[in-house]
Amino acid sequence: MSKRKFSYTYQESFEKKLYDFFVMIAGLWTFSVQFFKYIFIPPYEIYEIRKHMNELGIKTFPIVSVTGFIIGLVVAMQTQPVLARFGAESNLPGSVGISIVRELGPVITALIFAGRVSSGIGAELGSMRVTEQIDAMEVSAIDPFKFLVVTRIFACTFILPILTVYVIFISLFGAYVAVLLVQNMTFEFFLGSVLRSVEFGDAIPGILKTFVFGFIVGVVGSYKGYTTTNGTEGVGRASTTAVVVSSLLILIFDMILVKLTLWLWPTF
Repeated sequence: MSKRKFSYTYQESFEKKLYDFFVMIAGLWTFSVQFFKYIFIPPYEIYEIRKHMNELGIKTFPIVSVTGFIIGLVVAMQTQPVLARFGAESNLPGSVGISIVRELGPVITALIFAGRVSSGIGAELGSMRVTEQIDAMEVSAIDPFKFLVVTRIFACTFILPILTVYVIFISLFGAYVAVLLVQNMTFEFFLGSVLRSVEFGDAIPGILKTFVFGFIVGVVGSYKGYTTTNGTEGVGRASTTAVVVSSLLILIFDMILVKLTLWLWPTF
């Protein structure tokens, strides 16, 4: 292949990927608008929402428990030598607590949640699409978007904040274990130091943004699965792409929300 032909091929590939990216963003926007239209239209599938919260959220507890404990342990182990240089080891609980509550807890939990849940939704709905189960629901006068998509997005949006609060506590316990290995500190003193350092303005914005992260995970996974094409190959591609896109959007929106929080809440 000549150098010029390779250049043209690379340019066409880049242009196609860029075009597909903007098509996907437009599709996600349309999908989100359609979701907000449907949430005001009865009947409300409460049973399905509760079932998905159990399947997508409760079953995620084991992996986020291990991840949260290790995060707290590692952050405390890494922070302790730095504070020891300045003779500020007594500030270790507060420093670790602020880091976990403000940023690490919400973001890491959202990324783990996206890795497990977004791919699962994409694969499940993708399989239903390629096997024509969604088409069969439409023929049976059942709205597949409301029954399959709205319920999953609702479940993701409201289960992620609960998981985040749980991970924060597990991470703090992991941090205490790390502190206990190098210092003779009681749990009461450790917890008191954390509570004195972490203020209301630290906890609330960090928890609130997880509603946005949960919505992103639900929308991306549902969109990639609901619009799957090309058979089983498309199902695998939808599952993989859902994880990548949702993780990327979580990081982008985290940056935006942090800046917005600092602007609206200067003391944060």
